[in-house]
Amino acid sequence: MTTSPEAQAVAERELCGLVNGLAHRIADHVRQRAVTLGLTAAQATALREMTGPMTMRELAERMSCEPSNATFVIDKLEKQGLVERRAHPTDRRAKHLVLTAEGTALRERLLDLLTEDSPLAALGPEQQRTLQNLLQQTVTTP
Repeated sequence: MTTSPEAQAVAERELCGLVNGLAHRIADHVRQRAVTLGLTAAQATALREMTGPMTMRELAERMSCEPSNATFVIDKLEKQGLVERRAHPTDRRAKHLVLTAEGTALRERLLDLLTEDSPLAALGPEQQRTLQNLLQQTVTTP
């Protein structure tokens, strides 16, 4: 049985609303946890995404923002002694962003806080993987 275009449009609108609602809940959760650590949501996102040394462009990609926005956030984190800019090992033109010991400790605290009452906690690990796979398909499919 074929679904009518109207029914498809309604279903897509509802799905988009759910995805948008989840994104808002996650953003609110990050913002609330960030405040408890004296961070902005953008700073918390940057720390969360810094899984190792990376360039500003790589971080901006992970944060889904422009490199200039990531630079602003990193400037603040650097002033707080949480991040350092170091020479890139293979590209003289680039800098690597590296967490300091204090930055690493704060990132660990942040990750602990982000897992508490996470909007995704209602889903088990397998359900989270399924959701991740489904969303990945929509992002990578042209």
